[in-house]
Amino acid sequence: MCEPMIDEPEAIPETLRERDQWVCWREEERDGKPTKIPVTPGAGRFASATESETWASFEAALDYSETEHADGVGFVFTDDDPIVGIDLDDCRDPETGDVDDDAQDIIARLDSYTEVSPSGTGYHVLITGTLPDGRNRRGSVELYDTARFFTVTGDHVERTPTRVARRQDALTAIHREYVQEAERDTASESEQRGGAAARSPTTGAADVDVDLEDEDLLEKARNASNGEKFERLWNGNTVGYDSQSEADMALCCLLAFWTGGDRTQMEQLFRQSGLMREKWDEVHYADGSTYGEKTIERAIATTSEFYDPDAGDDDADPHGTPDGVTTGGTPDEADRSRAYLAEKNRLLSKRVDELEATLEQKTERIDTLEAEIERLTDELTARDQETAQSHEEEPGTASETDDDPEPASMLRRFFGGRSE
Repeated sequence: MCEPMIDEPEAIPETLRERDQWVCWREEERDGKPTKIPVTPGAGRFASATESETWASFEAALDYSETEHADGVGFVFTDDDPIVGIDLDDCRDPETGDVDDDAQDIIARLDSYTEVSPSGTGYHVLITGTLPDGRNRRGSVELYDTARFFTVTGDHVERTPTRVARRQDALTAIHREYVQEAERDTASESEQRGGAAARSPTTGAADVDVDLEDEDLLEKARNASNGEKFERLWNGNTVGYDSQSEADMALCCLLAFWTGGDRTQMEQLFRQSGLMREKWDEVHYADGSTYGEKTIERAIATTSEFYDPDAGDDDADPHGTPDGVTTGGTPDEADRSRAYLAEKNRLLSKRVDELEATLEQKTERIDTLEAEIERLTDELTARDQETAQSHEEEPGTASETDDDPEPASMLRRFFGGRSE
């Protein structure tokens, strides 16, 4: 028997373990390179990521992985499940544990079950969602949702969730930023969105001096057309967001607009909000940057225009535009209309995602209840059968009692004596 690769099977989310979509794998050399070959648990022959008869339960795969015929287990992605895998290669030093910035960014934004790959040089992140159309691989980042298998180690990364979380918005953004053909240059992205205010070449912030005291800035933000959303986020309400990290980003985008991308003021304002938590000051990146610093940096980079107090309209606001795609101080009516429709479409899409997630949870609950009802019904039937059998075998049953004259005569004497 070989040493089991997975020391704690319970570390793997039940969402994965409960599905019969598991294979084993063994490492072979092909074309001079080590390759992980999927094998059928118990049989040892080649397994296919498109043929379900070559898959097995998690327990069967785990048992077979402990033999000399396999090196580990793997999970197969199919069209019938909502699970998406994000493969991050060559981003981790197995000796020091140092991680490159892109991988840190992706892991933090997905905020779902994450584990170290078998080689120790990468990560696997598992979420639920729908993989956007287009290419699924670029550089060291790969995204899969069907006809592939992921090696699974159970080497859970600390500070990441122990469950497979729904992260559709984050998945869409990461696919766009890290995988799509478009260049990730911030300036180019801003120009593609219809132009942006002048930016500082060093900070990416707007070349505008807002110069508002905190209280004045907060009052303007609360009185803007999207002031209700700002107020909710400011008070720490994350309803409508897949995770608090996305809510943090949304508030920072609004603060970036109103402060003109002033990092210092954004920082001090965020610390006053209801979203402030210990994670804000934790170092999450190899360059020593904290989670909060990177969130502010990304918010400024993705905000296309900023509030301009010198534009002649002190009541100017983002007019309900999407987080991080705000308009300037004096947009014309066409810009306002487009911004309103863009925000409305975004909110509708988010609501659809919420309803789909709720429906999925209710469906799973119904399945669980139906299984419980079936189990209880079988248990009750078995119990009835045992009771009936015990009555048949037990001496002194009702039929025998009827043949015994002693109890009857005693009753007659008792009641007869009283009637006399």
